[in-house]
Amino acid sequence: MANLWERLKGSFLADAPADQTLQHLERNMSFFEGLRRIRNHKYRKRDLQYLVMLPILTYCFIVCAEPPALFRICLALLLIYLCVVPATSQFFLNFMPTGTYLLLFYVCRYINPKYRPPIYVRVLPGLETIFYGNDLSDTLAASPNTFFDILAWLPYGLAHYGAPFVVSIILFLFGPPTYLSTFHFTFGYMNVVGVATQILFPNAPPWYRRLYGLAKADYSMHGSAGGLERIDRLLGTKLYTAGFEGNPMVFGAFPSLHSADAVIEALFMSHLFPKLTPFFILYVMWIWWSTMYLTHHYFVDLVGGGILSLVAFSLTRISSLPQVDVKKFGRWSYSKVNYGMPNEFHTGYDSVERRAYSIFDEEAQNDLAANEGMIEMESNHL
Repeated sequence: MANLWERLKGSFLADAPADQTLQHLERNMSFFEGLRRIRNHKYRKRDLQYLVMLPILTYCFIVCAEPPALFRICLALLLIYLCVVPATSQFFLNFMPTGTYLLLFYVCRYINPKYRPPIYVRVLPGLETIFYGNDLSDTLAASPNTFFDILAWLPYGLAHYGAPFVVSIILFLFGPPTYLSTFHFTFGYMNVVGVATQILFPNAPPWYRRLYGLAKADYSMHGSAGGLERIDRLLGTKLYTAGFEGNPMVFGAFPSLHSADAVIEALFMSHLFPKLTPFFILYVMWIWWSTMYLTHHYFVDLVGGGILSLVAFSLTRISSLPQVDVKKFGRWSYSKVNYGMPNEFHTGYDSVERRAYSIFDEEAQNDLAANEGMIEMESNHL
């Protein structure tokens, strides 16, 4: 085991530049040092994200009925502590966009129905017929069988939930420094926009039409596992049946976040491993088919989710996405990182050598300030 670890370590450090700390992580555990760095922090455009994040988190804190208020206060204080301490802030600050999305999704169940818009039952099937001439989900789900059930369950019921963790590990190990944090920034805020759209424009999924036709929907209704109920019967469990019945976003068909998440993961992975792009496209197609076969989404939902992720990735790519050097093996191979589009396509972005990773690295800030026109980015990115 020790030999395997040494061989893996040797592979990642084989072409590591000498005397470089660009790839290093912060280890300072002092809360007061974190406060000092916050006081000395030179605020930049990227910090505007907190003007979006803080109102959402405050709203979620107020609306959320469970857990109790005292417990929520303790959690909030713990989160503040973790976001201030330099060693932990490099993880928790970068995870906050994704955490904000998950929290917003969770509190949807507590939003008072009288303040919510009416649920649209006819819009998506109508658009499906107009654009594609038929209900593709209904067509794909017309003749279910055990083989297709398992084939659809693997990406929809398993891979979708594990993929962000697997992708994060791969991006951290093989991408340039800050690649992982850029992924979570894009992934998190893309999903925040997606959930906000689902709250403001609620739509019934295909399983609703199968159960209730085009009857009027209301927020007291529980969700359905759709085709995943057959997986529960096959496995002898009620995992998906119970899970979807308690879904906080019953009428969040459009846009499909299964589609958006799969596409954004495929885009970041394809950017890092361009030769594997066909494999990532195949994964997206697999997810798309499974969502329709299991009656959880219309095709128009999938297109909407795909467009959302394409827009999010495009904005990130021209502004803050680290450029990948395909000749380098992993994050420890980089001595400098270029951001945004390559100079021949998009001028104004240059490279910077990062010497340390901490919540607010003053040296790195000085480097950034000295490079006119360079993208403004925080020094606590992984």
